[in-house]
Amino acid sequence: MLDHSSVQLVQQTTVACDYFESDTCSGFVAVSHGDNAIIVAFRGTEDFTQLVSEGSTTAFESKIPFALGGEVAEYFYDGYNATWQGSLKNSFLNTTNAYPSYTIWVTGHSLGGAFATLAASEIVSFGYASAGNVILYTFGQPRVGDAAFAEARDKIFEGYTQHKSEVWYNNDMTVGSTYVECDADESSSCSDSNWFDLSISDHLHYFDRSVSGYGDDGCVDSFKKWVVDRKLDEKVNAIWQQKIAELRKDAAKNATLTL
Repeated sequence: MLDHSSVQLVQQTTVACDYFESDTCSGFVAVSHGDNAIIVAFRGTEDFTQLVSEGSTTAFESKIPFALGGEVAEYFYDGYNATWQGSLKNSFLNTTNAYPSYTIWVTGHSLGGAFATLAASEIVSFGYASAGNVILYTFGQPRVGDAAFAEARDKIFEGYTQHKSEVWYNNDMTVGSTYVECDADESSSCSDSNWFDLSISDHLHYFDRSVSGYGDDGCVDSFKKWVVDRKLDEKVNAIWQQKIAELRKDAAKNATLTL
């Protein structure tokens, strides 16, 4: 468990990261002296507008070659570079120089999980730290890149392809709940088994806590429990499916016009 009393924020940065000026991406570098750890963390998707932009770009735009190998989604690549390259990366390098023996924890939720995967891959492949000294934990992370990227990433850490390893809870994730750990890049025993039961509430809650609410409340165990809002799930999923249908229709129309 993270020792909050000894955590020092080094730098937090928030930048515009797509064609909607209101959409931002965010990350921070911190040090936990009690855990002898340097923390690199990235925030998830901020609102529905960003979700639409993220989803449409990932589904319909070309992938971008990544230095590690393979190709990754353009939105993740551009957003990651906008957030990481520059002052945040420099703060990370300065911090690792100051505490060379500390373990590096890289993490993120949702969109932030995609950024965290790219950051951890860059940190190791560029020699900023050894693979044995970097721990990557992501939550609700989308598929970042193609099979070649997943294979390249798997080599440095023990369509869009999931990379290893995945911990899958097919339940409410309360204390003592069972889970499955899958070491294959894609496994029908984990999230690939879930084709139809899509839940926004499940994506926003982990271990019986609201991701954002728990953080805003200081990550204390007294934070109130949550109840799945199925009506919200149905509303958001209906809107999302409508947007996807519109995007597919526009893509087909544009393809016809270019013939």
